[in-house]
Amino acid sequence: MGLFAYTGRNTSGELVKGDLDSSDSSRVADQLVNIGVTPINIVENRPVMPFLNTGRIAQLLEPKIRPLDIQMFSRQMYTLLKAGVPIMRALAGLQESAITKSLTRLLQDLRTSLDAGRELSQSMQGHPRIFSNFYLSMIRVGEMTGRIDQIFLRLFDHMEFEREMSGRVRAALRYPLFVIIAMGIAIVVINIFVIPAFAKVYSGMKAELPLMTQILIGFSNFTVRFWPVLLAILFGSIFAFRFYIRTKKGRFVWDKFKLGLPVAGKIIHKATLARFARSFALASKSGIPVVQGLIVVSQVVDNSYIASRIDLMREGVERGETLFRTAISTGIFTPVVIQMIAVGEESGEVDSLMQEIADMYEREVEYELKTLSAQIEPILIIGLGGLVLVLALGVFLPIWDLGKVALHK
Repeated sequence: MGLFAYTGRNTSGELVKGDLDSSDSSRVADQLVNIGVTPINIVENRPVMPFLNTGRIAQLLEPKIRPLDIQMFSRQMYTLLKAGVPIMRALAGLQESAITKSLTRLLQDLRTSLDAGRELSQSMQGHPRIFSNFYLSMIRVGEMTGRIDQIFLRLFDHMEFEREMSGRVRAALRYPLFVIIAMGIAIVVINIFVIPAFAKVYSGMKAELPLMTQILIGFSNFTVRFWPVLLAILFGSIFAFRFYIRTKKGRFVWDKFKLGLPVAGKIIHKATLARFARSFALASKSGIPVVQGLIVVSQVVDNSYIASRIDLMREGVERGETLFRTAISTGIFTPVVIQMIAVGEESGEVDSLMQEIADMYEREVEYELKTLSAQIEPILIIGLGGLVLVLALGVFLPIWDLGKVALHK
């Protein structure tokens, strides 16, 4: 396989350029013809060294397309489409003003695909790492209803909510994470430098040391002697854990475990349900049927355990059960939320009440995040106090015993 630079004209007669991976130039030409581009020139990008593909390396070093870029793209598309600008002209204008090559390449690819007769949602399907299933489903609904401009606005608001929620969680966890890291560093420094110094002093006393002191010295000696092994075990455990949670079963177990954590579990739970309610409200307002909406939303919640409960709701609705009864069977909603779902079904305003549920959960998450430091501080203080107590007993008990012996003499 090689990287080929091509120049051609699309069905509108516009000049297009780009790069394609293929085994030879004839296959590149076939690919271009299939997407409606008439090739003019195809040149292989030969690397300076046989084992070094500079074009590929340049692409790897380019700034990646961030979720914020797609969020701003959604807002800009809404503004342009609402103003009556055709979608092809809108994409061309955004391409000209794109600040990164990767975004320029994405917009060019979308334009080329649209020139070939594909719909926008089909064109976006070729970039699954950039456009989520939820994003694609919403665009598809906008194409069917003819309200794609409003869909882009709703997607912008949805991504803004997701970004704010993630930012709040990271900001709230910054302080306790810093304290935990500082405690870990302190334990390492004490074991490697402090306790061995005291052990040398105690070794010259030729007296029986207290049990706590013996444990500390033994643990310190073990750490100093086998620190490469401990370091390898640590990195191996991290690698094994990351590999495990990438499996379907591992991700399910880990996501369920997170919901049961002492302080962070309820925040994760409420934040996930807020994401579910807001996404479901958005899908319902956009005209997506309940069953299809639940399928799409289960892929957005970012928690495989709660996604499995949402799938149970979908199966119940497919069997003819009400949304209210299926919500009860999941066991993840509070009684207040279940009652609101029941009222929404009776009144035919599930979308607006789901929005209310999302706002309620969002307010609760915001409150929990504001008080997170106050909730975690007692745990950190107890942990830090226990560490200081163990060190104090281990280090100062022998000195205390020697002082008592000296007084008796």
